[in-house]
Amino acid sequence: MASKKIVDLLGDQAEYLLNHQCNTVKSSQLTLPAADHVDEVWAHSNRSNQVLRSMQALLGHGRLSDTGYISIFPVDQGIEHSAGSAFAPNPIYFDPENIIRLAIEGGCNAVASTYGVLGIMARKYAHKIPFVVKINHNEFLSYPNRFDQQMFGTIRSAWNMGAVAVGATIYWGSAESSRQLREVAEAFEMAHELGMATILWCYTRNNGFKVDGVDYHTSADLTGQANHLGVTIQADIIKQKLPTNNGGYLATKHGKTHPLVYEKLTSDHPIDLCRYQVLNCYSGRVGLINSGGESKGASDLADAVATAVINKRAGGMGLILGRKAFQRPFEEGVELLKAIQDVYLDKGITIA
Repeated sequence: MASKKIVDLLGDQAEYLLNHQCNTVKSSQLTLPAADHVDEVWAHSNRSNQVLRSMQALLGHGRLSDTGYISIFPVDQGIEHSAGSAFAPNPIYFDPENIIRLAIEGGCNAVASTYGVLGIMARKYAHKIPFVVKINHNEFLSYPNRFDQQMFGTIRSAWNMGAVAVGATIYWGSAESSRQLREVAEAFEMAHELGMATILWCYTRNNGFKVDGVDYHTSADLTGQANHLGVTIQADIIKQKLPTNNGGYLATKHGKTHPLVYEKLTSDHPIDLCRYQVLNCYSGRVGLINSGGESKGASDLADAVATAVINKRAGGMGLILGRKAFQRPFEEGVELLKAIQDVYLDKGITIA
């Protein structure tokens, strides 16, 4: 049974999320997070010993150390959304040191941020918490706005600053996705050659994914395929938004799918939808971490805990959460990060 604190935070959703039994894809079909993840998955792969060491560094740090789960604190919204929109609610985060301090005091496995944020503090902190350098961003100042990921630095400079991993985004489905695919695949190959792990933000992006007023950018079937494309270019961890609906392929009448995706492999329950995302990550061999999403204020703690419960019970590897933590007072951010980690530490919350 989950702790009373988690049950109370879930409120009316507690029964729905904590007691759900998955009858779509059985958990026995998946590779689930475990303390020996590197030995059981990556030791059989083409990843080098240096990459294995980097993966173990990520999984062996912070409050979730050696559980197989991971909690990453990401801050790249200063570029993706503008520094003003990201940091005005709490201006201390204009200073990169506070970003890293929050990740450390929040017990995270790693901090993920830009070349600038991590580079300016690398000598002080790269040996104290694993660094994940985000290598591309959607530069959002050009007018009119463009939605395109551009490289902001080099893989070698990430290695030189002591990073254990690099992260990148591909907007799957966008007009620029072929170029982004090529750039990121080449960057990930070099990262692996230098011994760093790789994390891919697998987002869908196309106005055609909105049909009759319904947004299918986070449908389970489209995000599942985005995940499958991500693992194909040898991402070691996939970051994806939590699915909010299903049937993107059917609504857009584009691409190929199969009736069994909807009749057997998914249901309308959020845990089952997330499990389909896990299934597309080579049946869980590549860990799925879900996004914490934007800050909505008072409901952030409950929302984040619910997301963590869905991810864990679906077979995911953890959460990557930024704005909900840094757009509030520092100590509250620390407590929110720890509350999420408590979900993964709670033995009463089991795989569905």
